[in-house]
Amino acid sequence: MAFVDSEVSGGTQADQDALSVKIVVAGGFGVGKTTFVGAVSEIEPLRTEALMTEASTSVDDLSMLPEKRTTTVAMDFGRITLAEDLVLYLFGTPGQNRFWFMWDDITRGAIGAVVLVDTRRLADCFGAIDYVEQRGIPFVVALNAFNGVQEHDVEDVRDALQVGPEVPFVVTDARDRESVKVVLVTLVEHAMSLIQQT
Repeated sequence: MAFVDSEVSGGTQADQDALSVKIVVAGGFGVGKTTFVGAVSEIEPLRTEALMTEASTSVDDLSMLPEKRTTTVAMDFGRITLAEDLVLYLFGTPGQNRFWFMWDDITRGAIGAVVLVDTRRLADCFGAIDYVEQRGIPFVVALNAFNGVQEHDVEDVRDALQVGPEVPFVVTDARDRESVKVVLVTLVEHAMSLIQQT
């Protein structure tokens, strides 16, 4: 699938004829969802981040995230044109359990989901994987290589997460546009293959 490096255009006929699809970017607290959406969005991404306060210190584990100062309280939103006839609308979910009541609305109508994983904190992604599996949402697992290093073998992570071989795993860097595009293409191809099987 070819990429089109489009910028926001004035609503051309090609834009209006393109297939628009909804993609969800899910995962645990502080895994890189906001960064992932922002790295690839061709529009200024919508972010609903709030400063973290002392009130959350007993709830949010920051031991692996000492630099984290903000958190998503509703969703992230961005857009990318993958091909002349395919536009993806990206919706990033909030990571903390207390905001999960919004997930049903955010995922409604999505063709698939990216479950972003920090292999330093595997337990944080089980909720997102359970959520998409229980609802039958096609998904890929994207292992976010923090500091450019993936410390664990992909198959070892697959085994630890107990995810079958039918689910694609991709190593990515949520800060890198080209790396994020590979994840999105993998998800679209996976979702389309599942649709064709039905």
